[in-house]
Amino acid sequence: MNELSYRQEGDFLLPQLETEQPQQLGKYGRMRLDYLREHRPVLYNRMILEGTLGQHLTEIEQTAVQRLELMMPQLQKSMGITEQLKAQEPMKWVGLMNNAKQKAEEAILAELVFS
Repeated sequence: MNELSYRQEGDFLLPQLETEQPQQLGKYGRMRLDYLREHRPVLYNRMILEGTLGQHLTEIEQTAVQRLELMMPQLQKSMGITEQLKAQEPMKWVGLMNNAKQKAEEAILAELVFS
């Protein structure tokens, strides 16, 4: 845990918080940040005080993207989404791909972002 320094404001000592800004957050990192702010404020504030929020959000983002990359080929195979289908019926292929991505994202959001 980082040492906190304080500054005097009238009769009060206020902590001088330095929040690290994570490198660019993607969709999942931003969603996790919003979730923590709105639904887990104690955890959110603790992470800010400990200086671990940025690292946590970056890890969530990276893990979510990796999980999506792993899940999509498996879902495509199980749903029969092939390059041949893409060539023969492009609109059906797009619909199935959107459906597969939605299923993968639902699992990722439940496991990583909203937990």
